[in-house]
Amino acid sequence: MAEEKKSLFAQRFRGYFPVVIDVETAGFNAKTDALLELAASILHMDEITGLLSIKETFCFNIEPFEGANLEPAALEFTGIDPTNPLRGAVSEDEAMKDMFKKIRKAMKAYGCQRAIMVAHNAAFDLGFVNAATERCNIKRSPFHPFVSFDTATLSGLALGQTVLAKACASANIDFNNSEAHSALYDTEKTAELFCYIVNKWQQLGGWPLAIEDPEEKQPES
Repeated sequence: MAEEKKSLFAQRFRGYFPVVIDVETAGFNAKTDALLELAASILHMDEITGLLSIKETFCFNIEPFEGANLEPAALEFTGIDPTNPLRGAVSEDEAMKDMFKKIRKAMKAYGCQRAIMVAHNAAFDLGFVNAATERCNIKRSPFHPFVSFDTATLSGLALGQTVLAKACASANIDFNNSEAHSALYDTEKTAELFCYIVNKWQQLGGWPLAIEDPEEKQPES
């Protein structure tokens, strides 16, 4: 039986399916502090051009888990009021399972083996997603447990900037500071930045890699 041809997306990141994530929280400790907002951007790769773009973005307002710590300074920074009934918040369990279902569906459509988180300062977001996954007793996350693509690092290399707003400015991506620190807004801007960097690398000839054929190499005179 002939081997099924992999999608360009599946080839690009060694079978990984990058999903852009942003979280808004009530502190810095993933084990004790509440996860309040969670957003994810699903990406699309054009099979002809190989260019990445945002396919869809979804967002959840999340109820603090039982016993969660709510740091006043963090709430003041984000402007989130966890007690506001107009938030339409759902439980961590509902948010995580819904997100994972959407990711697995998209991942399967592109023939990828596992999701990999893309985030700005990704260790922070991955820590909160992993902690929520554990609290919800979800046995298997679609995400790799510790590998991630950090756009702070990537933009430092590609643009000489590590702050999201400044990196977006360098890439000519509109960024409104008054809308920042919303999971939905930050996720979409991070996704735009990631697509910009990956697409620029491709346009500069960095991918697909040109593999030299040793048989074509001419002997030195």
